[in-house]
Amino acid sequence: MIFKKINIAIIGLGYVGLPLAVEFAKKFNVIGYDYDKNRVKDLNQNYDKNHDVSLSKIIKANNLKFTTDINYLKDCNVYIITVPTPIFKNKKPNLNLIKQACKTISKFIKKNDVIILESTVYPGVTEEVIAPFIEKNSDLKFNKDFFLGYSPERINPNDKKNNLTNIIKITSGSNRSTAHFVDNLYKSIIKVGTKKVSSIRIAEAAKVIENTQRDINIAFMNELVLIFNKLNLNTSEVLNAASTKWNFLNFTPGLVGGHCIGVDPYYLSYKSKIHGYSPTIINAGRKINDNFPKYIANKAINEMKKVKSNSSFKFLIMGISFKENCNDFRNSKSIELFKILKKRGIKTDCFDPLVNSKELKLSMGINLIPKLKKNYYDCIIISVKHKKFKIMGEEKIKQYLNDKGKLFDVKNLFKFQTSNISF
Repeated sequence: MIFKKINIAIIGLGYVGLPLAVEFAKKFNVIGYDYDKNRVKDLNQNYDKNHDVSLSKIIKANNLKFTTDINYLKDCNVYIITVPTPIFKNKKPNLNLIKQACKTISKFIKKNDVIILESTVYPGVTEEVIAPFIEKNSDLKFNKDFFLGYSPERINPNDKKNNLTNIIKITSGSNRSTAHFVDNLYKSIIKVGTKKVSSIRIAEAAKVIENTQRDINIAFMNELVLIFNKLNLNTSEVLNAASTKWNFLNFTPGLVGGHCIGVDPYYLSYKSKIHGYSPTIINAGRKINDNFPKYIANKAINEMKKVKSNSSFKFLIMGISFKENCNDFRNSKSIELFKILKKRGIKTDCFDPLVNSKELKLSMGINLIPKLKKNYYDCIIISVKHKKFKIMGEEKIKQYLNDKGKLFDVKNLFKFQTSNISF
Protein backbone atom coordinates (compact mmCIF):
# COMPACT_ATOMS: atom_id res chain seq x y z
CA MET A 1 0.00 0.00 0.00
CA ILE A 2 1.64 3.22 -1.18
CA PHE A 3 0.67 6.83 -0.45
CA LYS A 4 2.56 9.80 -1.85
CA LYS A 5 2.00 11.41 1.53
CA ILE A 6 0.44 9.97 4.65
CA ASN A 7 -2.14 12.22 6.31
CA ILE A 8 -3.60 10.79 9.49
CA ALA A 9 -6.90 11.50 11.22
CA ILE A 10 -7.26 10.48 14.85
CA ILE A 11 -10.95 10.12 15.77
CA GLY A 12 -11.29 10.61 19.53
CA LEU A 13 -8.85 12.58 21.67
CA GLY A 14 -9.07 10.84 25.03
CA TYR A 15 -6.46 8.75 26.85
CA VAL A 16 -5.69 6.82 23.69
CA GLY A 17 -6.16 9.33 20.88
CA LEU A 18 -4.20 12.29 22.24
CA PRO A 19 -0.86 10.54 22.88
CA LEU A 20 -1.23 8.82 19.51
CA ALA A 21 -1.89 12.11 17.71
CA VAL A 22 1.10 13.81 19.35
CA GLU A 23 3.49 10.97 18.48
CA PHE A 24 2.32 10.57 14.88
CA ALA A 25 2.59 14.35 14.40
CA LYS A 26 6.36 13.97 14.76
CA LYS A 27 6.34 12.04 11.48
CA PHE A 28 3.16 12.98 9.61
CA ASN A 29 0.46 15.60 9.24
CA VAL A 30 -2.26 14.75 11.77
CA ILE A 31 -5.82 15.92 12.31
CA GLY A 32 -7.06 15.28 15.85
CA TYR A 33 -10.84 15.20 15.73
CA ASP A 34 -13.26 15.07 18.65
CA TYR A 35 -16.93 16.04 18.91
CA ASP A 36 -16.36 17.48 22.41
CA LYS A 37 -15.90 21.22 21.89
CA ASN A 38 -14.52 21.80 25.39
CA ARG A 39 -11.93 19.07 24.94
CA VAL A 40 -10.76 20.56 21.63
CA LYS A 41 -10.76 24.07 23.11
CA ASP A 42 -8.52 22.91 25.97
CA LEU A 43 -6.13 21.14 23.61
CA ASN A 44 -5.89 24.17 21.35
CA GLN A 45 -4.81 26.04 24.48
CA ASN A 46 -2.19 23.33 25.05
CA TYR A 47 -3.97 21.91 28.08
CA ASP A 48 -4.72 18.24 28.70
CA LYS A 49 -7.06 17.85 31.66
CA ASN A 50 -6.14 14.17 31.93
CA HIS A 51 -2.47 15.12 32.43
CA ASP A 52 -1.33 12.31 30.14
CA VAL A 53 0.49 14.55 27.67
CA SER A 54 2.67 17.41 28.86
CA LEU A 55 2.26 21.02 27.80
CA SER A 56 5.63 21.00 26.04
CA LYS A 57 4.76 17.95 23.92
CA ILE A 58 1.51 19.48 22.73
CA ILE A 59 3.23 22.78 21.89
CA LYS A 60 5.93 20.97 19.89
CA ALA A 61 3.37 19.06 17.81
CA ASN A 62 3.53 21.50 14.90
CA ASN A 63 1.97 19.07 12.40
CA LEU A 64 -1.09 18.48 14.56
CA LYS A 65 -4.41 20.28 14.32
CA PHE A 66 -7.19 19.77 16.88
CA THR A 67 -10.70 20.33 15.56
CA THR A 68 -14.42 19.60 15.85
CA ASP A 69 -14.91 20.41 12.16
CA ILE A 70 -15.29 17.19 10.17
CA ASN A 71 -14.35 18.96 6.94
CA TYR A 72 -10.70 18.85 7.99
CA LEU A 73 -10.87 15.07 7.56
CA LYS A 74 -11.29 15.20 3.80
CA ASP A 75 -7.58 15.24 2.94
CA CYS A 76 -6.69 12.31 5.20
CA ASN A 77 -5.97 8.82 3.91
CA VAL A 78 -5.44 6.99 7.22
CA TYR A 79 -8.19 7.12 9.84
CA ILE A 80 -7.51 5.80 13.34
CA ILE A 81 -10.56 5.32 15.57
CA THR A 82 -9.90 5.58 19.32
CA VAL A 83 -13.38 6.04 20.78
CA PRO A 84 -14.71 4.33 23.95
CA THR A 85 -16.54 1.00 23.77
CA PRO A 86 -18.94 0.93 26.75
CA ILE A 87 -21.76 -1.49 27.54
CA PHE A 88 -25.51 -1.02 27.83
CA LYS A 89 -27.34 -1.50 31.12
CA ASN A 90 -28.03 -5.11 30.10
CA LYS A 91 -24.23 -5.64 29.87
CA LYS A 92 -24.26 -6.04 26.09
CA PRO A 93 -21.66 -4.24 23.93
CA ASN A 94 -22.49 -0.68 22.93
CA LEU A 95 -20.82 0.00 19.57
CA ASN A 96 -22.67 3.25 18.90
CA LEU A 97 -19.59 5.46 19.25
CA ILE A 98 -17.66 3.30 16.78
CA LYS A 99 -20.57 3.45 14.34
CA GLN A 100 -20.80 7.21 14.80
CA ALA A 101 -17.08 7.55 14.03
CA CYS A 102 -17.44 5.33 10.95
CA LYS A 103 -20.42 7.33 9.73
CA THR A 104 -18.36 10.51 10.03
CA ILE A 105 -15.34 9.24 8.12
CA SER A 106 -17.53 7.52 5.49
CA LYS A 107 -18.27 10.98 4.13
CA PHE A 108 -14.61 11.46 3.26
CA ILE A 109 -12.83 8.15 2.72
CA LYS A 110 -11.48 7.58 -0.78
CA LYS A 111 -10.14 4.69 -2.78
CA ASN A 112 -7.18 2.98 -1.06
CA ASP A 113 -7.76 4.69 2.30
CA VAL A 114 -7.04 2.72 5.48
CA ILE A 115 -9.18 2.70 8.62
CA ILE A 116 -7.56 1.40 11.81
CA LEU A 117 -9.48 0.61 14.97
CA GLU A 118 -7.78 0.82 18.38
CA SER A 119 -10.84 0.49 20.63
CA THR A 120 -11.33 -2.74 22.57
CA VAL A 121 -13.96 -4.99 20.97
CA TYR A 122 -14.90 -8.65 20.67
CA PRO A 123 -13.33 -10.71 17.85
CA GLY A 124 -15.07 -9.87 14.58
CA VAL A 125 -16.16 -6.26 15.11
CA THR A 126 -13.67 -4.69 12.68
CA GLU A 127 -14.58 -6.89 9.72
CA GLU A 128 -18.14 -7.89 10.62
CA VAL A 129 -19.45 -4.53 11.86
CA ILE A 130 -17.18 -1.72 10.62
CA ALA A 131 -16.62 -3.03 7.08
CA PRO A 132 -20.32 -3.40 6.12
CA PHE A 133 -21.20 -0.19 7.95
CA ILE A 134 -18.69 1.80 5.89
CA GLU A 135 -19.79 0.05 2.69
CA LYS A 136 -23.39 1.02 3.47
CA ASN A 137 -22.49 4.66 4.12
CA SER A 138 -20.11 5.09 1.18
CA ASP A 139 -19.74 3.91 -2.42
CA LEU A 140 -16.65 1.86 -1.58
CA LYS A 141 -16.07 -1.89 -1.28
CA PHE A 142 -14.12 -3.50 1.55
CA ASN A 143 -10.67 -4.87 0.63
CA LYS A 144 -11.07 -3.48 -2.87
CA ASP A 145 -11.53 0.27 -2.34
CA PHE A 146 -10.81 0.66 1.37
CA PHE A 147 -8.87 -1.44 3.85
CA LEU A 148 -9.02 -2.11 7.57
CA GLY A 149 -6.49 -2.57 10.33
CA TYR A 150 -6.70 -3.28 14.03
CA SER A 151 -4.03 -2.23 16.52
CA PRO A 152 -5.39 -2.35 20.08
CA GLU A 153 -4.52 0.38 22.54
CA ARG A 154 -2.58 -0.51 25.68
CA ILE A 155 -2.72 2.85 27.42
CA ASN A 156 -2.75 2.85 31.22
CA PRO A 157 -3.98 6.33 32.26
CA ASN A 158 -1.43 8.35 34.24
CA ASP A 159 1.19 5.63 34.00
CA LYS A 160 4.40 7.55 33.31
CA LYS A 161 6.50 4.41 32.94
CA ASN A 162 4.43 2.28 30.57
CA ASN A 163 3.39 4.72 27.87
CA LEU A 164 2.59 4.59 24.17
CA THR A 165 6.11 4.48 22.73
CA ASN A 166 7.58 1.89 25.08
CA ILE A 167 4.80 -0.72 25.00
CA ILE A 168 4.90 -3.34 22.24
CA LYS A 169 2.06 -2.67 19.78
CA ILE A 170 -0.01 -5.47 18.27
CA THR A 171 -0.80 -4.80 14.60
CA SER A 172 -2.95 -6.46 11.95
CA GLY A 173 -4.61 -5.80 8.62
CA SER A 174 -7.47 -7.04 6.44
CA ASN A 175 -5.02 -8.41 3.87
CA ARG A 176 -1.27 -8.95 3.66
CA SER A 177 -0.33 -5.57 2.20
CA THR A 178 -2.54 -3.69 4.67
CA ALA A 179 -1.06 -5.63 7.59
CA HIS A 180 2.41 -4.69 6.36
CA PHE A 181 1.41 -1.04 6.00
CA VAL A 182 -0.20 -0.85 9.47
CA ASP A 183 2.80 -2.53 11.06
CA ASN A 184 5.28 -0.13 9.45
CA LEU A 185 3.11 2.85 10.37
CA TYR A 186 3.24 2.00 14.06
CA LYS A 187 6.88 0.98 13.94
CA SER A 188 7.63 4.58 13.03
CA ILE A 189 6.62 5.74 16.53
CA ILE A 190 6.88 2.68 18.80
CA LYS A 191 10.42 2.49 20.21
CA VAL A 192 10.18 -1.09 21.46
CA GLY A 193 8.66 -2.49 18.28
CA THR A 194 5.47 -4.20 17.19
CA LYS A 195 3.90 -7.65 17.08
CA LYS A 196 2.23 -8.27 13.72
CA VAL A 197 -0.34 -11.07 13.91
CA SER A 198 -1.95 -13.14 11.19
CA SER A 199 -5.45 -11.66 11.29
CA ILE A 200 -7.54 -8.85 12.69
CA ARG A 201 -9.60 -11.33 14.72
CA ILE A 202 -6.43 -12.59 16.45
CA ALA A 203 -5.51 -9.02 17.39
CA GLU A 204 -9.03 -8.29 18.66
CA ALA A 205 -9.03 -11.46 20.75
CA ALA A 206 -5.58 -10.78 22.19
CA LYS A 207 -6.66 -7.35 23.41
CA VAL A 208 -9.94 -8.38 24.99
CA ILE A 209 -8.33 -11.23 26.96
CA GLU A 210 -5.66 -8.91 28.40
CA ASN A 211 -8.24 -7.04 30.43
CA THR A 212 -10.39 -10.11 31.03
CA GLN A 213 -7.43 -11.93 32.56
CA ARG A 214 -6.80 -9.08 34.98
CA ASP A 215 -10.48 -8.92 35.89
CA ILE A 216 -10.50 -12.65 36.71
CA ASN A 217 -7.34 -12.38 38.82
CA ILE A 218 -8.78 -9.51 40.87
CA ALA A 219 -12.06 -11.41 41.21
CA PHE A 220 -10.11 -14.32 42.70
CA MET A 221 -8.57 -11.96 45.25
CA ASN A 222 -12.00 -10.55 46.06
CA GLU A 223 -13.41 -14.04 46.46
CA LEU A 224 -10.60 -14.84 48.89
CA VAL A 225 -11.77 -11.84 50.92
CA LEU A 226 -15.27 -13.33 51.05
CA ILE A 227 -13.89 -16.71 52.13
CA PHE A 228 -11.36 -15.49 54.69
CA ASN A 229 -13.87 -13.09 56.21
CA LYS A 230 -15.96 -16.17 57.07
CA LEU A 231 -12.87 -17.85 58.52
CA ASN A 232 -11.90 -14.75 60.50
CA LEU A 233 -8.57 -14.51 58.69
CA ASN A 234 -6.84 -11.35 57.51
CA THR A 235 -6.71 -11.67 53.71
CA SER A 236 -4.00 -9.03 53.32
CA GLU A 237 -1.75 -10.92 55.70
CA VAL A 238 -2.46 -14.20 53.91
CA LEU A 239 -1.54 -12.63 50.55
CA ASN A 240 1.55 -11.02 52.05
CA ALA A 241 2.73 -14.42 53.22
CA ALA A 242 1.85 -16.18 49.95
CA SER A 243 3.68 -13.54 47.89
CA THR A 244 7.01 -14.76 49.27
CA LYS A 245 6.82 -17.58 46.72
CA TRP A 246 8.66 -16.62 43.52
CA ASN A 247 5.80 -17.34 41.10
CA PHE A 248 2.84 -16.11 43.14
CA LEU A 249 0.90 -13.51 41.13
CA ASN A 250 0.82 -10.20 42.95
CA PHE A 251 -2.82 -9.15 42.65
CA THR A 252 -4.79 -7.47 45.43
CA PRO A 253 -8.49 -7.14 46.31
CA GLY A 254 -10.40 -3.98 45.48
CA LEU A 255 -12.96 -2.15 43.39
CA VAL A 256 -12.90 -2.82 39.66
CA GLY A 257 -14.30 0.10 37.67
CA GLY A 258 -13.23 2.23 34.74
CA HIS A 259 -13.62 1.77 31.00
CA CYS A 260 -11.60 -1.41 30.47
CA ILE A 261 -11.32 -4.13 33.11
CA GLY A 262 -14.91 -3.76 34.31
CA VAL A 263 -16.32 -3.64 30.77
CA ASP A 264 -14.27 -5.67 28.30
CA PRO A 265 -15.05 -9.14 29.73
CA TYR A 266 -18.68 -8.55 28.79
CA TYR A 267 -17.59 -8.12 25.14
CA LEU A 268 -15.89 -11.51 25.08
CA SER A 269 -18.75 -13.15 26.97
CA TYR A 270 -21.28 -11.68 24.52
CA LYS A 271 -19.48 -13.04 21.48
CA SER A 272 -18.97 -16.42 23.14
CA LYS A 273 -22.69 -16.74 23.93
CA ILE A 274 -23.58 -15.98 20.30
CA HIS A 275 -21.50 -19.02 19.34
CA GLY A 276 -23.20 -21.27 21.88
CA TYR A 277 -20.95 -21.17 24.93
CA SER A 278 -21.69 -19.21 28.11
CA PRO A 279 -18.35 -18.55 29.86
CA THR A 280 -18.20 -19.80 33.44
CA ILE A 281 -15.07 -18.18 34.88
CA ILE A 282 -15.47 -14.86 33.06
CA ASN A 283 -19.09 -14.42 34.13
CA ALA A 284 -18.37 -15.51 37.69
CA GLY A 285 -15.49 -13.05 37.95
CA ARG A 286 -17.66 -10.21 36.71
CA LYS A 287 -20.38 -11.08 39.21
CA ILE A 288 -17.92 -11.04 42.12
CA ASN A 289 -16.34 -7.74 41.10
CA ASP A 290 -19.66 -6.05 40.33
CA ASN A 291 -20.93 -6.98 43.81
CA PHE A 292 -17.81 -5.88 45.67
CA PRO A 293 -18.90 -2.30 46.44
CA LYS A 294 -21.89 -3.78 48.27
CA TYR A 295 -19.59 -6.09 50.24
CA ILE A 296 -17.37 -3.19 51.31
CA ALA A 297 -20.38 -1.13 52.38
CA ASN A 298 -21.80 -4.02 54.42
CA LYS A 299 -18.43 -4.84 55.97
CA ALA A 300 -17.85 -1.25 57.07
CA ILE A 301 -21.39 -0.78 58.42
CA ASN A 302 -21.32 -4.07 60.33
CA GLU A 303 -17.99 -3.20 61.92
CA MET A 304 -19.30 0.20 62.96
CA LYS A 305 -22.48 -1.31 64.45
CA LYS A 306 -20.24 -2.92 67.05
CA VAL A 307 -19.43 0.61 68.22
CA LYS A 308 -22.62 2.65 67.80
CA SER A 309 -26.04 2.89 66.16
CA ASN A 310 -25.99 3.38 62.39
CA SER A 311 -28.55 6.16 62.67
CA SER A 312 -25.76 8.64 63.37
CA PHE A 313 -22.88 7.25 61.33
CA LYS A 314 -20.62 9.75 59.54
CA PHE A 315 -18.58 8.11 56.77
CA LEU A 316 -15.86 9.48 54.51
CA ILE A 317 -14.82 7.94 51.19
CA MET A 318 -11.28 8.87 50.19
CA GLY A 319 -10.89 8.43 46.44
CA ILE A 320 -13.65 8.91 43.86
CA SER A 321 -11.75 8.35 40.61
CA PHE A 322 -11.89 4.90 39.01
CA LYS A 323 -8.19 4.20 39.63
CA GLU A 324 -5.21 5.53 41.53
CA ASN A 325 -3.43 8.77 40.58
CA CYS A 326 -6.11 9.56 38.01
CA ASN A 327 -8.77 12.29 37.87
CA ASP A 328 -11.30 10.34 35.78
CA PHE A 329 -14.39 9.32 37.77
CA ARG A 330 -16.39 7.76 34.93
CA ASN A 331 -17.53 4.22 35.79
CA SER A 332 -15.98 4.57 39.23
CA LYS A 333 -16.97 1.89 41.73
CA SER A 334 -16.24 4.36 44.53
CA ILE A 335 -19.25 6.33 43.31
CA GLU A 336 -21.29 3.14 43.42
CA LEU A 337 -20.07 2.59 46.99
CA PHE A 338 -21.17 6.12 47.87
CA LYS A 339 -24.65 5.50 46.44
CA ILE A 340 -25.01 2.25 48.40
CA LEU A 341 -24.06 3.96 51.67
CA LYS A 342 -26.41 6.84 50.94
CA LYS A 343 -29.25 4.41 50.22
CA ARG A 344 -28.54 2.73 53.54
CA GLY A 345 -29.04 6.09 55.26
CA ILE A 346 -25.37 6.71 56.04
CA LYS A 347 -24.23 10.34 55.98
CA THR A 348 -21.22 10.11 53.66
CA ASP A 349 -18.69 12.70 52.49
CA CYS A 350 -16.40 12.26 49.49
CA PHE A 351 -12.85 13.52 49.21
CA ASP A 352 -10.54 13.35 46.20
CA PRO A 353 -7.87 16.00 45.53
CA LEU A 354 -7.44 14.83 41.93
CA VAL A 355 -11.05 14.96 40.74
CA ASN A 356 -12.60 18.17 39.40
CA SER A 357 -15.38 18.97 41.88
CA LYS A 358 -17.45 21.00 39.38
CA GLU A 359 -17.41 18.21 36.80
CA LEU A 360 -18.35 15.62 39.42
CA LYS A 361 -21.25 17.74 40.69
CA LEU A 362 -22.48 18.47 37.16
CA SER A 363 -22.40 14.89 35.89
CA MET A 364 -23.05 12.83 39.03
CA GLY A 365 -24.69 15.26 41.46
CA ILE A 366 -22.06 14.45 44.09
CA ASN A 367 -20.30 17.10 46.16
CA LEU A 368 -16.64 16.78 47.00
CA ILE A 369 -15.60 18.29 50.32
CA PRO A 370 -12.64 20.64 49.87
CA LYS A 371 -11.27 20.13 53.36
CA LEU A 372 -11.33 17.29 55.88
CA LYS A 373 -12.71 17.73 59.40
CA LYS A 374 -10.62 16.60 62.35
CA ASN A 375 -12.09 14.23 64.96
CA TYR A 376 -15.29 14.01 62.92
CA TYR A 377 -15.80 10.69 61.10
CA ASP A 378 -16.90 7.33 62.44
CA CYS A 379 -15.44 5.50 59.46
CA ILE A 380 -13.00 6.49 56.73
CA ILE A 381 -12.88 4.22 53.67
CA ILE A 382 -9.76 4.56 51.51
CA SER A 383 -11.11 3.13 48.27
CA VAL A 384 -8.48 4.40 45.81
CA LYS A 385 -4.71 4.10 46.19
CA HIS A 386 -3.77 7.70 45.40
CA LYS A 387 -0.12 8.58 45.94
CA LYS A 388 -1.32 11.77 47.66
CA PHE A 389 -3.07 9.67 50.32
CA LYS A 390 0.12 7.69 50.86
CA ILE A 391 2.04 10.94 51.33
CA MET A 392 -0.56 12.16 53.83
CA GLY A 393 0.21 9.12 55.92
CA GLU A 394 -1.96 6.91 58.07
CA GLU A 395 -1.55 8.88 61.28
CA LYS A 396 -2.66 12.14 59.69
CA ILE A 397 -5.69 10.46 58.09
CA LYS A 398 -6.63 8.97 61.45
CA GLN A 399 -6.80 12.50 62.88
CA TYR A 400 -10.06 12.91 60.97
CA LEU A 401 -11.63 10.02 62.89
CA ASN A 402 -13.45 10.54 66.18
CA ASP A 403 -12.43 8.66 69.34
CA LYS A 404 -14.24 5.46 68.34
CA GLY A 405 -13.69 5.87 64.61
CA LYS A 406 -12.23 3.21 62.34
CA LEU A 407 -10.13 3.31 59.18
CA PHE A 408 -11.03 0.88 56.38
CA ASP A 409 -7.99 0.71 54.11
CA VAL A 410 -9.56 -1.12 51.15
CA LYS A 411 -6.44 -0.95 48.97
CA ASN A 412 -4.02 -1.84 51.80
CA LEU A 413 -2.24 1.47 51.28
CA PHE A 414 -0.70 1.37 54.74
CA LYS A 415 -0.13 -2.42 54.94
CA PHE A 416 -2.19 -5.02 56.74
CA GLN A 417 -0.68 -4.61 60.20
CA THR A 418 -2.12 -1.17 60.93
CA SER A 419 -5.59 -0.95 59.39
CA ASN A 420 -8.47 -0.71 61.86
CA ILE A 421 -10.85 -2.54 59.55
CA SER A 422 -9.10 -5.00 57.29
CA PHE A 423 -9.89 -7.66 54.76
